Amino acid sequence: MNNFEWTQLVNPEFYITLSIGGVQIGLFIVLFIVFAETGLFAGFFLPGDSLLFLAGIYSRDLIQNVVFIPSDFINVLLLSTAVAIMGVFGNMTGYWFGAKSGYYLFKKEDSFWFKKKYLLQSKDFFEKYGGKAIIYARFLPIFRTFAPIIAGIVSMDKKKFMFYNVLSSFLWSFILIFSGHYLYGVFLKQGIDLKHYIEYIVVVIIIISTFPVILKLLKKRPIEKI
Repeated sequence: MNNFEWTQLVNPEFYITLSIGGVQIGLFIVLFIVFAETGLFAGFFLPGDSLLFLAGIYSRDLIQNVVFIPSDFINVLLLSTAVAIMGVFGNMTGYWFGAKSGYYLFKKEDSFWFKKKYLLQSKDFFEKYGGKAIIYARFLPIFRTFAPIIAGIVSMDKKKFMFYNVLSSFLWSFILIFSGHYLYGVFLKQGIDLKHYIEYIVVVIIIISTFPVILKLLKKRPIEKI
């Protein structure tokens, strides 16, 4: 925690390698961020896709700081499953929050932690895609945070919500974490250590994951007449 800079808060590698008093707590931080980003409306600014991809790269370190498991595959499997479960609980919390406070959220004024425009955009997204929006939103920043809240607000059938919730969480977790882990291994065999290019990886993932959101926003902008 020495030489801490605020810019580190948007760097997923900071959370993964975080230690306090010499004790590595990266795994617990990753799990909390997954829960917060999918279950708390204030979590929309937290790193999501890039965090999971990098967690795949650091999977052995994350798991073996808690329990030693010699099997590389089991390490990745455990990490992916733990993240998926936290994603499920996160969405369940978001659904409950939306069901209990939907009216309040639509009346709430903007603040640093809350932007009503994101809520409205997620509502439009949800109405367009229905239950599948839970799956699509899991891979999209901002929408990932607000989709379960919207599902609660519109009183989506709980069984239907849970089906898409579990499916989307496991897809999101397993695809990103396994991709990070095995791509790291492939590049390492070629003499390229992806850990030395973390900044570039994060930028690329952010561009890829936010492009659909930016495109959607641009389409909504009115065309000015000359």
